[in-house]
Amino acid sequence: MMRDLFKTLLIALAALAAGTTLAPNWVSSEGRAAQAETSSPVRILALGDSLTQGFGVPPGMDFPTRLERALKARNLAVTVINAGLSGDTSTGGLARLDWSLGDASNRPDAAIVELGANDGLRGLPVAAMEKNLDAILAKLKARNIPVLFAGMKGPRNFGGQYAADYDAVFPRLAKKYDVLFYPFFLEGVALDRALVQPDGLHPNPRGVDAIVTRITPLAVQLVQQAQKQRAGSPAQQGKQAK
Repeated sequence: MMRDLFKTLLIALAALAAGTTLAPNWVSSEGRAAQAETSSPVRILALGDSLTQGFGVPPGMDFPTRLERALKARNLAVTVINAGLSGDTSTGGLARLDWSLGDASNRPDAAIVELGANDGLRGLPVAAMEKNLDAILAKLKARNIPVLFAGMKGPRNFGGQYAADYDAVFPRLAKKYDVLFYPFFLEGVALDRALVQPDGLHPNPRGVDAIVTRITPLAVQLVQQAQKQRAGSPAQQGKQAK
C-alpha cells in the first residue's frame, strides 16, 4: 500500500514539474461536471437581423465573430452565437426565439438583442414592434438570461410622430426589464460613408469593428452578469453542495 502511495506521489510531482494539473481521483463525477460548467466559455446568443448576421461583409467579419474576438482579447472565455437573419423583423425574431434558445442542456448564458430596424424601414406599426420586443425580453428574463439590448433610430420619412414613437420604444423596454442598454446599434457608423456599404445602411468591415469597439464595454458587463448568474444558479449550487 505504501508503495502505491509513493508511486502516486511521484506521478503527481512529475505532472506538476511539467506544468500539468491532475484532477484528484476522489473528485466525484458531479464535481467534475461542476468544474467543467464553471470553466466552460460563456455562450452569448446574438439575436438580430442583417446587421448582426453580417450582410455584405466577408466571412469572419460579421458582428458576432468580431465581438467574440474582442472579448477574448480581454481574456474572457466566450462563444458568440450568430443568430442574425437578414430581413428579419421583431415578429420573426420572436417567432424563432425558442428555437434559438434550445433546451436546458445547451441554452445560452446571455443574449444580445438587436431587432427593429426592418420594422422601421417598412413602416410597420410601432405598437406591434414594441409588443414583440417586450415578449422577447420577457422570455429571456423568465429563463434568467442576462440581456444586452441594442436600440435603433426610426426612419424620418414616415413623419415626425412615427420616428418619435419608434425611438421611445427601446429605452422604455430597457428600463422596464432593467437590462444593459446600447441606445443605437449604428452609433458613429450610420452617417459615415467610410464605414457603411454602398447601400448606405449596412456597415462595412470597418463599420463592424467600429460598432464592436463601442459596444464591447457593455458586452464585458454582460459576460460578468452571465458568470455571476451561472455561479449562483440552483443547479450549480446543488452540485457544489453534494
